[in-house]
Amino acid sequence: MSRIDEVLAAARSRLHRLPADEVPAALERGALLVDIRPAAQRAAEGEVAGALVIERNVLEWRADPTSDARLPQAVDDDVEWVVLCSEGYTSSLAAAALQDLGLHRATDVIGGYHALAAASFAGAQQRP
Repeated sequence: MSRIDEVLAAARSRLHRLPADEVPAALERGALLVDIRPAAQRAAEGEVAGALVIERNVLEWRADPTSDARLPQAVDDDVEWVVLCSEGYTSSLAAAALQDLGLHRATDVIGGYHALAAASFAGAQQRP
C-alpha cells in the first residue's frame, strides 16, 4: 500500500462517510454541502445547486469558527460539513482536516459528485 493510500485510509477511518442517497437527509437536518472542486472541474462536470463552493485551498479558513476568514455558516464546532469532490478522494482528506480543527461532524460523500449525479441527486446539474 502506498503512503497516500495509508493516509487516505486513516482519514476515512475517522469519518462517517455518506452514500449519495443519504445526502438529502443530511441537508434536511441542516448539514452544509461543500463543493471543493476547482472551477474548471465544476465547469466540465456540472454544478451542485445549493452547495457552498469553497475551493480546497481555503476550506479550513472558511470553515473554522475561530478564523477571521470564516463563512457566516461557520458558527461553531457542531456544524455538519459534508465535503464533496469529484470522486470522493480529496474530500476524505479535506473532511479529516476539518476534524483536525475540531469540526467533529465533518464528513464527505462516498464517490463524490459522480455518485451524486449517478444517484440523480436533485441538485446535481450534469454537463452534457
